[in-house]
Amino acid sequence: MEQRQEQLKNFLDAKGRLAAFPAKRKMKTIALAYLAEKFEPGVRYGEREANQLLELWHVFHDPATLRRELYNSRLLEREKDGSAYWLAEDWPERIKALENK
Repeated sequence: MEQRQEQLKNFLDAKGRLAAFPAKRKMKTIALAYLAEKFEPGVRYGEREANQLLELWHVFHDPATLRRELYNSRLLEREKDGSAYWLAEDWPERIKALENK
């Protein structure tokens, strides 16, 4: 986790929150991994709870985009209706796959 913070230092505020979402793929992947680490393995979050958790870790007030990016990157899984989200069991491997694209 500390390595990701160091890599994201230009995108984080003094409290470790994302101040901007990176545009470049490599940095975006690192930012998504950083956010994925905030989710507790094995815990199911309602949409509201997932948004609240993401709000704690960014300052630009767009949890829906971050949640969607985490899902599209397959770091979060969800119910088909979007009522619940959870950390993908194999998210570390999925990060590696994203980094190698």
